[in-house]
Amino acid sequence: MLHTGLTSDKWKLFGIDKQILMIANEINRAKNWIEKKDFEKVSHCYERAIELVDLTVECSKNTNFTRELLRYREQLALAYIHNGRVFDNALYRLLLNMNVNSCNVMNTQ
Repeated sequence: MLHTGLTSDKWKLFGIDKQILMIANEINRAKNWIEKKDFEKVSHCYERAIELVDLTVECSKNTNFTRELLRYREQLALAYIHNGRVFDNALYRLLLNMNVNSCNVMNTQ
C-alpha cells in the first residue's frame, strides 16, 4: 500500500467528487514530472493513482461507474507501462469527465 494508513473505510468517507480529484491530482503530478524528465517519479505517481482507482472501485456501488473506472484503470496502466514518456492529456480529462462536479471544480480554476 503506497498510501500508508489509507483504508477503504477511510476512502469511503470522501465523496466521489473528492476521490476523483485526488486521483486527478496524482495524474497532474505525473505530468509535472514528465516535463522534468524524472520518470521514476512519474511511475510513482501512476502507481499511487492506480491504488486510488482500486480503492474507488472497491467502494463504488454503481456498476456502470465501476465499469468505467476499470476501463480508465486499463488506460492508466498502459501509461504506467510506457513510463509516461509522453503525457496524454486525454487521460486527465477522461477522469475528470467521469464526475460532473469534479469537472466543474477543475474548469473554474
